[in-house]
Amino acid sequence: MKQQTLTASAARTRLIAPEDMVSCNLAFIDCKLPGSHLKQNYSFIGPGVTQSSEQVINIPEAHGFNIGAAAMPKGVTNNLHLHFTAEVFLIHEGRWRFRWGNKGENALELEAPAIVSLPTWIFRGFTNVSATDTDGWVFTVLGGDNTGGIIWHPDVMAAAAEYGLYLSPNNMLIDTSAGAAIPSVAERMPPLPQAEMEKLAHYTPEQMAQFAVTSEQRAWCDHALLDAMLPGHGARMAPVIGYGISQDRQVNPPIIAPHGFSVEWLALPAIGEMGAHRCEQVQVLMVFKGSLQVTFNRDGEEVTINAPERSVVSVPANSWRRYQAQDGECEVVITTAGDGRKRIEWDKAIVDAAAELGWGLDPDGYLVRQALLPLVAQRAGRRLATQE
Repeated sequence: MKQQTLTASAARTRLIAPEDMVSCNLAFIDCKLPGSHLKQNYSFIGPGVTQSSEQVINIPEAHGFNIGAAAMPKGVTNNLHLHFTAEVFLIHEGRWRFRWGNKGENALELEAPAIVSLPTWIFRGFTNVSATDTDGWVFTVLGGDNTGGIIWHPDVMAAAAEYGLYLSPNNMLIDTSAGAAIPSVAERMPPLPQAEMEKLAHYTPEQMAQFAVTSEQRAWCDHALLDAMLPGHGARMAPVIGYGISQDRQVNPPIIAPHGFSVEWLALPAIGEMGAHRCEQVQVLMVFKGSLQVTFNRDGEEVTINAPERSVVSVPANSWRRYQAQDGECEVVITTAGDGRKRIEWDKAIVDAAAELGWGLDPDGYLVRQALLPLVAQRAGRRLATQE
């Protein structure tokens, strides 16, 4: 595994702190519709599905997925549309009602912190239904480097036209109120035909609930990482989508449908850490609770960045890193590229310290008490842990 080292300036460009986030309120065709005009769209990693050429993209580098966010005051709605690739919502603040179906006839409400993955090729929309005047916040993970954009419900496209908004065949916004000419029918994105809408899949609320993981449904594991039992460490993990970096041989992700990425919770106790390791895949951290300190590099000068709550951190493939909670417990969502299980390489000092306590990895890379293994299996597990 070729090592990637980061300079201090390079590490800072991987951090998207709250003050680095730039919203766009003209990102979509429904941006002027009553009840939708106050929503703000963010594109942190990749363009996502924005339809505005003015959208600020913090990190345009391809990751295999896109990361963004939506901020909406109480009562504001994102109207019905469909996606071609995975769309996962990570609810950071507020209570949200998700609607789906050709008429938005089905609904599911979720409150922070929760994660829901809405299937592709169905119409969906969402509304901030918080009990208080909360400016709700949801992160989004979208599958692929090029999402292909979205298709809006025909009713939304018709309503937007009354406000002078159209879409080009390339799915970009045309705003006639800003001086653009009214496009001809041939110059517009056509609405999805009714016959094609009738062919779209149907999901009951009970079925859709299987694609959601609430705060109470998180299945935390205290032994998901090799270093978890070391003094001053103590990380816990809870899977959500796919097989990520967990080393618990009984890990059971509640959502296993292919997304092109995995999603899992990491919780660090106050001043606890996840020790030095690296991963072959690019990863993104979203800080949901507390503050996270990320230290890059192993050989040579270490570089540290501090990520407060609501920050996004892009961690390059093959870079050494360690995480430490600051100012109390810290909860982070880790998104890792790829559908398959991911293996991490640990610093030799961590592997040795775990072995002193009688722990290691089995030949399949899962955490085990070394005394249970024959010597040949112990050596195979150590090679996996250190990538020797």
